[in-house]
Amino acid sequence: MNGVHDMGGMHGMGPIVREKNEPVFHAEWERRAFALTLAAAYPGQWNTDMSRQAREQMPPAEYLATTYYEHWLFGLERLLAERALVTPDEVEARLAGRAAPVTKPEPAGRVLAAADVGKVLRKGGSARVHEDVPPRFKPGDRVVARNINPRGHTRLPRYARGRHGVIDRDHGVFVFPDTHAAGLGARPQHVYSVRFGARELWGPEASARDGVYIDLWDDYLDRA
Repeated sequence: MNGVHDMGGMHGMGPIVREKNEPVFHAEWERRAFALTLAAAYPGQWNTDMSRQAREQMPPAEYLATTYYEHWLFGLERLLAERALVTPDEVEARLAGRAAPVTKPEPAGRVLAAADVGKVLRKGGSARVHEDVPPRFKPGDRVVARNINPRGHTRLPRYARGRHGVIDRDHGVFVFPDTHAAGLGARPQHVYSVRFGARELWGPEASARDGVYIDLWDDYLDRA
């Protein structure tokens, strides 16, 4: 979807400030937010793309004024409420430091035990699938990214839409995030590393030597 989260190529946001020796977590609550998100997703009531789409629902002004793991907490609260696992009243009560009736949802399925956390983290959340899906393109093919404006989650950044590039390599077959986030199935297809010249993206003032490589799915591309 088009939203403030898709800030690639936008002007007026200032320089990117790199924190030297940045820690994995800046505060204990960030560590807990990560753990809560991992544990809540483990029963399988939503997938990674649904989580990303939930975070993208954050109002723009709030998104820009908050930190990375605050975005995660917003998305998690939204997913829990949509599936009636936690009510907004329960969240508000806990934030206010008062007791509230606790929701007793139906069993959610598998539960992530503390002893299994390391194994789950090592496994990761790769969306690669082993299916015999024919590729639409091969390295060296010239392509153009589709100029689409989907209502839901997408991994096609706005700054690349309508721009021409060249297939650099084929990464293999992966779940398609747009349909996966909407609960419409995995729709597996090839993902390619596509090189876009800097001038194609940013105009004639950009360096002719520079380029950007973007991983894009079959359904994002047409032959140029």
